[in-house]
Amino acid sequence: MTQSQPQGFLALPPAGTGPGVLVLHAWWGLNDTIKAFCTRLADAGFVAFAPDLYHGEVTDTIAGAEALGGALDANHLQAKAELVEATRFLNERTGQANPGLTVIGFSLGAYYALGLAAAEPEQIHSVVLFYGTGSDDFSSAKAVYLGHFAEDDEYEPQPNVDHLEGALKQAGRPVTFYRYPGTGHWFFEPDRTDAYNQAAASLAWERTLAFLKRSDH
Repeated sequence: MTQSQPQGFLALPPAGTGPGVLVLHAWWGLNDTIKAFCTRLADAGFVAFAPDLYHGEVTDTIAGAEALGGALDANHLQAKAELVEATRFLNERTGQANPGLTVIGFSLGAYYALGLAAAEPEQIHSVVLFYGTGSDDFSSAKAVYLGHFAEDDEYEPQPNVDHLEGALKQAGRPVTFYRYPGTGHWFFEPDRTDAYNQAAASLAWERTLAFLKRSDH
């Protein structure tokens, strides 16, 4: 039986099919920036799906994001169940010719991306993190990891990034983390005009695309 599409945003490539990429939004919610990112992935040949973990709610203020993110974390078991559902949907949508998905997480979404790769090792073959970390046990994970981190980030200080990098390496996972000089949190998101860094964002996109094409088995 074909699974119906969970709540979220689906972007299809011109060919209609391709490798699957699950995109997990930041604490702002499933906003236009995340939708545009999915469309950009689709234009590059990928089937991109961003589940809406906030079920229609979005915000552009830090206070609003803290409230929404806190509510999500308090209900994290439900959120993780929804991510498994989204993974099943996307795998079915891409077809059996493309075993395994990439998951890309932004900030809060990066935390959930790490957890998903550890919980669903047969489903997730690569992970891309944008300025977000997590503390899951990676011993069962089978993914390859790419990370983009800001040089000056009050939300993700360097010790957090270094700790995650070490934990992934200790678990035997291939990992490449980049630090972007002169950037802060949200440097990839053009709607965050106080933080957006076009040069760093362009470089991070190029590196992500190259990583995805290498990971496309």
